[in-house]
Amino acid sequence: MTFFPNKTYAQINSYISDYVDEVAKAFASIDSIQMQKAADLLEDAVNNEHRIFVCGNGGSAAISNHLCCDHMKGIKTDTNFAPSVHSLSSNIEIITAIANDISFENIFSFQLSSHARPGDILITISSSGSSPNIIFAIDWAKSNGVRTIAMSGFGGGKSRDISDISLHVDAENYGVVEDVHQSLMHILAQYIRQRNLTNKESLGKIKF
Repeated sequence: MTFFPNKTYAQINSYISDYVDEVAKAFASIDSIQMQKAADLLEDAVNNEHRIFVCGNGGSAAISNHLCCDHMKGIKTDTNFAPSVHSLSSNIEIITAIANDISFENIFSFQLSSHARPGDILITISSSGSSPNIIFAIDWAKSNGVRTIAMSGFGGGKSRDISDISLHVDAENYGVVEDVHQSLMHILAQYIRQRNLTNKESLGKIKF
């Protein structure tokens, strides 16, 4: 795979054009079968009153926090769904206490050990797919009956291989990977909502 950018640009319009091309290629790499499995798994969790946990580092932490908004408030509006969605990346007090007193690798798995139960879902978001705290979280989840969905980029890392469902973005630019991860989060939420609307006239009328 060719890294982007692999040259310098004098004009931003050329950079925009090539960046958009990279995003399009990244989208084309998404496995729609895995996306359907992820949507079905999330819908099953809500139907059976299981909780959904999500985590990520850096920009992926921001996507994790945003996911809570769209997968709770967004999906719930005009449906009979009541999703229980929680970001393990959102509480800086807990995160820093675990990192300081135990280890940074355990910032997500330690939280899961208190909150998660068999049948719940863990969504991990990691461009590299190799962050140790992400791998620790998936390992803990798989050992405790928590189902796993991993969003990854680049080569996919270990998370791509060990998760129940892999949403892999075949791209080598962090911005491109994160842009597509953000879009996958939106697509899943909006797809689940439109499939469960109590009034189809509500289509397109909600702000995600």
